Amino acid sequence: MSGVSGTYKTGPRGSGHDDGMNVSLSTVPGFMAGHARVLDRRRYDLLMGEGDATGVLAALDAYRNPDGGYGWGLEPDLRSPESQPGAALHAFEVFEEAAPVTSPHAVALCDYLDSVTLPDGGLPFSLPLTVSDATAPWWSDGDATTSSLQITAVSAAAAHAVAAHDSAVAGHPWLEKATRYCLDTIAALEGPPHAYVLAFAVRFLDAVHDTEPRAAGLLKRLGEHIPEDGRVPVEGGTESEALRPLDFAPFPGRPARELFAPDVIAADLVRLAGEQQDDGGWTVDYARISPAGSLEWRGAVTVRAIRILRANGLA
Repeated sequence: MSGVSGTYKTGPRGSGHDDGMNVSLSTVPGFMAGHARVLDRRRYDLLMGEGDATGVLAALDAYRNPDGGYGWGLEPDLRSPESQPGAALHAFEVFEEAAPVTSPHAVALCDYLDSVTLPDGGLPFSLPLTVSDATAPWWSDGDATTSSLQITAVSAAAAHAVAAHDSAVAGHPWLEKATRYCLDTIAALEGPPHAYVLAFAVRFLDAVHDTEPRAAGLLKRLGEHIPEDGRVPVEGGTESEALRPLDFAPFPGRPARELFAPDVIAADLVRLAGEQQDDGGWTVDYARISPAGSLEWRGAVTVRAIRILRANGLA
């Protein structure tokens, strides 16, 4: 297939030097065939200019429920079939990638999220499971009665990305409520939040930076909790689990990038490119919960890695 073969060795655009990055795209299709779910294989083909949005959206439909939400392992560590707030991020990512094509299922997802939003405007971390097997304990033990900044922020950030090309999502009352909740809750934070809360709050503020007057000041304040090297260990995670600069600010030209020195971003791009495995895919440093989830995460993070590297002038 055109555009997906060869080995790229390059440095970041504008770096003025060769950082010795090697990304082997020729091995990725074979890896995806052997490890990834159909959804991520379709996403990869679309990313590389070989697929179409219709196929990606059709693959996403397999995870959709009649209530407009998503389950069935769309979030690989949440295997239960019923709709869950934790799956919304992944669905919105697909709707964003399908642009400029829109789907009525995007606004239907907003309807579902509105139906499970709590009175303060936030989403619960998770809802009661109908099948707890093979699901991570943080999902099965989630509190359905308390709003989660982590889940609400990452879902709203992804929804705002969809809203850029889908006016129905942009004008949906759920997104307005979620945005207000996130801004107010971030403003009330005292002390450093958990690594994932911090990263998702940063990504949310980056997404609304151009439309919400409070976002710039809040983003700067959150940046004070990120070390200079950009590495934030995940409390309660595996021994090696940490979030990195590209988890906070994956794409160039965005306000979140200003939280990091250029050489920190350049070094993290080297890291990300260097983490491609011999089989052609990327892997994760967090806990493996089930055999299916472990495989599915690898396909999903491989698509994400290549998307980030391409957006930064690599691969």
